[in-house]
Amino acid sequence: MLYRKIPKTGDELSILGFGCMRLPLKDGRIDEERAARQIRHAIDKGVNYLDTAWPYHGGESEPFLGRALSGGYREKVRIATKLPSWMVKSREEMDRYFTAQLERLNTGHIDYYLLHALSGAMWDRLEQMGVMEFLDSLKAKGSIKNAGFSFHGTLEDFKRIVDAYPWEFCQIQYNYLDEENQAGTEGLEYAAQRNLGVIIMEPLRGGNLGTPEPPPAIASLWETAKQERTPVEWALRWIWNRPEVTVVLSGMNEEAHIDENLAMAEEAFPGSLGKAELKLVAQVSQKYKELMKVGCTGCGYCLPCPEGVAIPNCFEVYNKLHLFGNVEEAKIMYAMRMSGILADDDPSYASLCTQCGECLEKCPQHLEIPDFLSRVAEELEGPGLTEREAVAKKMLNIP
Repeated sequence: MLYRKIPKTGDELSILGFGCMRLPLKDGRIDEERAARQIRHAIDKGVNYLDTAWPYHGGESEPFLGRALSGGYREKVRIATKLPSWMVKSREEMDRYFTAQLERLNTGHIDYYLLHALSGAMWDRLEQMGVMEFLDSLKAKGSIKNAGFSFHGTLEDFKRIVDAYPWEFCQIQYNYLDEENQAGTEGLEYAAQRNLGVIIMEPLRGGNLGTPEPPPAIASLWETAKQERTPVEWALRWIWNRPEVTVVLSGMNEEAHIDENLAMAEEAFPGSLGKAELKLVAQVSQKYKELMKVGCTGCGYCLPCPEGVAIPNCFEVYNKLHLFGNVEEAKIMYAMRMSGILADDDPSYASLCTQCGECLEKCPQHLEIPDFLSRVAEELEGPGLTEREAVAKKMLNIP
């Protein structure tokens, strides 16, 4: 495992961090035995940065992680978790949430504490409530070791927030499709110039960049490389190639994926990709941008929808329709996933959207969600939907 330092403290973090937002499931809940085994295996192999948050897995991620790190594992790692910014209504509530998080994580301190999902407006709101004094008091007591924030907003606001407080680190969305989106490359460099450690989230754009069978147009580009690599390796190594990056978070929930990422993290030095390889990644990026229709990462912050629309799922199928071009397969998959038959639940079709706009306020990507949902409904619903639901039931052996 390779390690990189937080500039202000010298703390050495594994370049691969374990994200606890997409843990393996069993009967709709965290498969605790399997997930704990995965996390401990990663720690045994050198991972020392674990990232969670108050809302992950419906509030179960933090308590699970507290249990998973028993038996001496807590002392081997740095825990990162986040103040649920959008839920906080007062300075006093900040303390209440933090105290609850210590209990949920079964720990006496948080190593890396973030203000979750900041935008310019969210930062202004928290600042008015006294969030800087809140962070100062926690650091003075030793309740947190490092203060940071995760960010989904404009570059201008990112720079303003970086300069507003003596942060030790920040967390940004970054991958080869997001060089000019949100903080982007300029924000990455700006934070590093001010000696902040930079944690990377969404390195695979919600998994879209890591599919083992990429679209034909993408696969043909990867095949021109002199050194064969998987799509996941190309995506992660492209990020690790930047010396400004401290840790890359991966939401690993398959044993094979964990081992693949661990192997990469043993040799992904800054500057290890050559000019020809970087040029190839740029070509792939451009091709993906031509193919993808919605820049959704599947984070789920837009949920719950008042009308029950499964927004990220709708966009996932819609993107795959345009990435792979298999219209009938996409329509059947859409019916299977959005009809409710998989979970014996209510339908969650895009056409249920009433254009209320609630999701617009919550989307970190600032997507025009209602407009995109209209396109999803137009292309994936329409005539034959009932028949495709019947086909889906037959495929699943559902009477």
